[in-house]
Amino acid sequence: GINAEYGEEIFADPENEQQNFMKNVMKDVVGNLPGLDELIALVNIFKIVDQHQFDVVVFDTAPTGHTLRLLSIPRSIDKVLRQLIQMKSWVGGLVNAMSGSLGVNATVNMDMMDELLPVIERLNKELKDPDITTFVCVCIPEFLSLYETERLIQKLTALDIDTHNVVVNQVVYPDKTDTGKVSCGLCASRSKMQTKYLDQIADLYEDFHVIKMPQMPLEVKGTKVLKRFGQFLVSPPDMNSKSVHDLVHDL
Repeated sequence: GINAEYGEEIFADPENEQQNFMKNVMKDVVGNLPGLDELIALVNIFKIVDQHQFDVVVFDTAPTGHTLRLLSIPRSIDKVLRQLIQMKSWVGGLVNAMSGSLGVNATVNMDMMDELLPVIERLNKELKDPDITTFVCVCIPEFLSLYETERLIQKLTALDIDTHNVVVNQVVYPDKTDTGKVSCGLCASRSKMQTKYLDQIADLYEDFHVIKMPQMPLEVKGTKVLKRFGQFLVSPPDMNSKSVHDLVHDL
């Protein structure tokens, strides 16, 4: 049930357990570094960017935990590769002598680490260059989302990755009557709850560019609606003078 591209079933030979053990160790060391799959994906993305002319490339990343792991992989593998390259020079003769009997082309795989290292160095450099890369954090005004956003920003800072934009999505702006009273009790409760976290966001990220995106009265999908919603990122609407229905009345 496992795709052969990602998994391999290995049958041990009881009569050659030591040989099988060393063979598998060699494969694990040079071919299955932690996060290698994610690293290769990042490298391939940068290659695609190099081959085409784009003004801006946007990566829609996974939730916080997966994203932090992905972003920390180049630095982690850089350290591991440097250690393995030092080991290669120390045990190079032994590895080459054993490669034939083990059935592993160890020389090629070990040389691959020398070729991979400058690619990782470039990846690390471009991720840390604020003129090339910046990270836009997107959250909603609720406790867990704010907590995850703060954790993300602290980790990005530790990784020297630029971040100075926060988009706060699904902000509720209740409809009001002509007398200024909120006409929806649920909307009023949600808005009151969100106000507390919006104030915290303002305090935490006073040096950031914070954009508040309104909770829309319709589903944000389709080219026409997405373009209208995207305009709010550049020119946020003044919600003190209009309702969310005014934003989409012509859609």
